[in-house]
Parts: sequence; C-alpha cells; structure tokens
Amino acid sequence: MKYSVSYLIYLQFLGFRFSGWQKQKNAKTLHEIIDKTLSFILLEGDYKTIGVGRTDAKVSANGYYFQLFTNSILEPELFLKSLNSNFPADFRAISMQNVDRKFNIINADKIKEYHYYFSFGEENHPFAAPFIVNVNTDLNIDLMKKGAKLFEGEHYFHKYCTKPSENTVFKRVIHSCEIVENDVLLANFFPEKSYILKVKGKGFLRYQIRLMIATLFELGKGDLSLEFIEASLKEDNDRKSLRNIAPASGLQLYTIDLQL
Repeated sequence: MKYSVSYLIYLQFLGFRFSGWQKQKNAKTLHEIIDKTLSFILLEGDYKTIGVGRTDAKVSANGYYFQLFTNSILEPELFLKSLNSNFPADFRAISMQNVDRKFNIINADKIKEYHYYFSFGEENHPFAAPFIVNVNTDLNIDLMKKGAKLFEGEHYFHKYCTKPSENTVFKRVIHSCEIVENDVLLANFFPEKSYILKVKGKGFLRYQIRLMIATLFELGKGDLSLEFIEASLKEDNDRKSLRNIAPASGLQLYTIDLQL
C-alpha cells in the first residue's frame, strides 16, 4: 500500500523487559508495543513503521528513531501528546518531523553512539540491574582504557560477531572508543563509582559491542593481553567468534546522528 505522508519520530525507551526491537512470536518486543500504541491513535486507515535498526533483548535507548508511514496528516504537538499518553511508562516520544516518503531510515547515513555502563567490586543495589552491569572482581581500568583505544579505526571484526550471514561485512570502522567515568546516567542506588564504554560508528555487527566489552573485562582481570586484542582485529585472525558476551542490560543506544 502506498502512503501519502511520512514522519520521523525520535523516542527513548527502557528495554529491560523487552526482547529487542524486532517483532517475534511469543515475545514482547519494542516494535510490537509501538504498533499497538499507534493502533489506538491512528483509527483511520493503515500505517507502517520501520525502526532505524535492531536492538538486542534488554538493550535500552536514550535516542532511537522510527519512521511512520500513514495517510493521516498529523499535528506534531498533539500527536506526540497522544502518543505519550498511550505509551507504557518505559517509552517516551521526544520529537517528530515530516520527511519525504522516499526517505529510507535504514539506508540513510548515520553515526551511532553506544554506551555500555559497568562497575566492579561490591554487588550493586538490585534497582541498578536494568542500567548497569557489575563485575564482581577488581578490574585494571587504566589497562582497559588502553585496550578500548585499540578498537578505534578500521579493523576486521570476525571475532566480534555471532551468527553472521553470508553477506556480512566484517571490515568496519569505529570512529571512537573510550572508557570514562560515568557522569551521564546517575542515581542514588548506583555504586559510588561506575564507568562507561563509549563507542561511535556507522554500524555494528550482531553482539559486537557486548563482545568488545567482554574482552575488555577479561583484559582488566588480567586474563587477556593488549597483544591479544591487537591480533584479534587483524585480517588474518582465526575468524572464530569470541565466546564471552557481556550482559545486554548495560548496553544503551545513546544517540544517533541521522543524515536527512
């Protein structure tokens, strides 16, 4: 079906109780909730929604886009108010704008910034579980910071991807990768000190960032070396996926710089 108008909607969500973005049988997904909410609002005619990308189960987003195709002319302020009134508490629409119907949110140029929040040592307060992952041993943060920098630039990420397809492109560019103290996501039930792995790039492979931070955790524990990470990113690596995958709950899609 052809639709007469298209809108780009920017929103936030807490993904802890969802099985990721993509609709699935017998699972509660983010896309499903958005479409169910829209069905209460857009009572006239059909509509279609496309997300800017998939997310893993339990992964949250401080900034996420979806494209809405419809035949209804919408007034942004009233529509956003209605959308937020019908969303569950773990969703919030921030803004919307009209875009050309030919605009393709999947193929559009974009830079994504992901954050992975973590702490180490003493067990965290249970309320922190949806936001931050705790490693219950000491970590050498200075060494992990050096390791994170090794991921910057163009590398071969065969070892940082699970279940690739035949057409998967493993040669990727990471614009920046660093570990800093967390001053972004704060709460009185968070540990006194926590950290963020910040990663920017055009696109990421399945579980790539969770495999990267899991490798950095092993580095911080003293179980891997900087040389291991360097070798794992070379074209002649053994191309076998690493086995340790960090929990999804610490991962957040922080921002998307989307080129219209």
